[in-house]
Amino acid sequence: MTHIPDGTPPPPGPRPAGRRSSGGRRWAVVVTFAVALGLIAWPVLSSFDVFSDKGDPLSFGQDDTVTGRTDGGGSGPLMPTGPKADFRVANTLADGTKIGVVTLDGKKSGFKGKVWVWAPKQYDDPRYAKSGFPVLIALPGGNGYPVNYWMGTDLKLQSSIAEWSKEGKSLPFIVAMPVLNADDKNYYDGSDIPGQPKMGTWLTEDVPDLIKQNFRTLKSRDGWAFMGSSSGAFAGLKAVLKQPGKFKAVIASGPDIVPDSPLWAGHDKEKRENNPKLLAQHLIDVKGPDVYLAFQVGTKEKTAMANTKDFVSAYGNKGPVHTMLREIPDGEHNARTYVPSMGQGPIEWISKHMEGPTPSG
Repeated sequence: MTHIPDGTPPPPGPRPAGRRSSGGRRWAVVVTFAVALGLIAWPVLSSFDVFSDKGDPLSFGQDDTVTGRTDGGGSGPLMPTGPKADFRVANTLADGTKIGVVTLDGKKSGFKGKVWVWAPKQYDDPRYAKSGFPVLIALPGGNGYPVNYWMGTDLKLQSSIAEWSKEGKSLPFIVAMPVLNADDKNYYDGSDIPGQPKMGTWLTEDVPDLIKQNFRTLKSRDGWAFMGSSSGAFAGLKAVLKQPGKFKAVIASGPDIVPDSPLWAGHDKEKRENNPKLLAQHLIDVKGPDVYLAFQVGTKEKTAMANTKDFVSAYGNKGPVHTMLREIPDGEHNARTYVPSMGQGPIEWISKHMEGPTPSG
């Protein structure tokens, strides 16, 4: 039965069989045209993100009442210290969580660049409202500038961590994804090469400071780790070995093992100070603190596999340097290979040696 706008049915009355009123025909035509137009327009509108919230402000649940707090020493959660960053929506995952982006003016490095951040669904769960979360700083390979390729949803890093945390394989990490290099022409080895942008300070000081200012984190180094592929794996590996008092673990996929930027020319002393082999030996010599280095390399990565095995043989599981190596069957030097493999051991291994959030009650 057809209804008029106020919801009252029309008065009853006979209508010739097999015929529609002229008003009904017009209504049917309008509805058909509207549906057809919608089907045509929808993909066009979607492609232009007409209904997207990209670029909108994103708070990650930051609370004004905790801004300005300091850690006070000890262990346990560290509430956001402020100041708040101007995060904007960059991407949205299927579970509704957001990847935000901000341009960070690094106060300690003097470098200004973009950082993408994702917080897991547990972060907004009332049970964890007073709990700190572990942080995973994810570094890309290649140029790593002007974007960090982990910020996209196609590689499924964040959605995989979300699923693994449900399965008990992973802690619910906050994932920070800074640019790796200062430009797309040079590679800086994630280091403070003399006379160059201080990318080592950017990765190990400015980026962690940004996360502490805006998120509930953990005071202990047990809540801080790196992951990366190729050159990003080198930067993460080196950061953990050079600053074990701040970072406890790394997942290094298809890693470079030694610094190889041509910008080190004339700076041999500083280059040695950023060599993971020498840093690992020093850590063994001074007997700690313990670090956990999870390597994963594809079986088709001949050079990376040989170099990684040499490193593990020389320094692995000696004193405070704990290592594991996952060989990815038929794996290539490719980020798409590395993410699924993380769920086959590395993410669970580092999670067991780190601190996670504690629910209330």
